[in-house]
Amino acid sequence: MKLKMFQVDAFSEHVFGGNPAAVCPLEAWLDDSMLQAIAEENNLSETAFFVAKDDVFELRWFTPVEEVDLCGHATLATAHVIFTHLAFNEPEVVFQTRSGELRVSRAESGYAMDFPGTLPNPTEAPQELTDGLGKPPEQVLAGFDYVAVYGSEDEIRSLSPDFEKLKDLSLRGVVVTAPGKNVDFVSRCFFPKLRVNEDPVTGSAHCELAPYWADQLGRSKLSAEQLSQRGGRIECEVKGERVVLIGRCADFMSAEIQVA
Repeated sequence: MKLKMFQVDAFSEHVFGGNPAAVCPLEAWLDDSMLQAIAEENNLSETAFFVAKDDVFELRWFTPVEEVDLCGHATLATAHVIFTHLAFNEPEVVFQTRSGELRVSRAESGYAMDFPGTLPNPTEAPQELTDGLGKPPEQVLAGFDYVAVYGSEDEIRSLSPDFEKLKDLSLRGVVVTAPGKNVDFVSRCFFPKLRVNEDPVTGSAHCELAPYWADQLGRSKLSAEQLSQRGGRIECEVKGERVVLIGRCADFMSAEIQVA
C-alpha cells in the first residue's frame, strides 16, 4: 500500500527552521500499530495522520514512541497541507482530536490555531527536575508539563540539561521559560521520555505558557520565541480558556511511502 506524505517546517517562514512534522492524509484509519510504525520510521518529533469525515477532519499525532493528546506544530502543518495541497476552500479547518475540537483558520501572518488553554499551578520541584536542569529555577509549575521559570533569557540559553535524569519525571516533559529581550517570553522544551530531547518549536507548550505569561504581564496578546537550535516564533492570544497560536509553514518535501 502506498500513502502520500508531506514534511512541513512549522512555525517558520523558510525551510530548515521551525519544527518539522510529517503529515499523512488517509482515506480510512489504519491499525494503530501501523501508524506507530510509520511515526517511528519517520523519527520526527511528530507524525500527524488525518481522515476527512463529512465537514471535519479526524486528526491524530504520534511521536516515535507513542500517540499524544495534543501537538501544536503538527496541527499547524496539517492545516497547511489541507489548505495548500488539498485545495480546501473553506475559511476554517475543523479537527476532531483527543483534545476535543480544534480550529485552524488563515491569518495575515500565517495560520491561527484555536486550542484549549491550561494555566499551570505552582508545585514543589522534583529533585530529578532540579538535578536534570543543572540550575534551580525561580519557580516550578505543573500543567501537562513541568514549567520551570527563570529570571532571564540568558539563563534559558545557557541550560545544558541531563536528559537521562529528566526521563524519570512523571509528566510529559519540562518547559523552561523566562522574560524575553525582544519578545514577551522565551522558552525551551525537553521531552526525553518521548525520545525528543529538545523539541524545536512546541505549540502545545504555549497553551500553558501563554496563560501563565498573560497572567504575569497583564496582557492577552503576547509574542514568544522558542530558543532551540532551529528556533521559531509564535504569536499568542489568550481568550478565556482558549489560546490562539499564530505561525507560518514552509514545505520541505512531498513523498509517497510504501507501507505494505
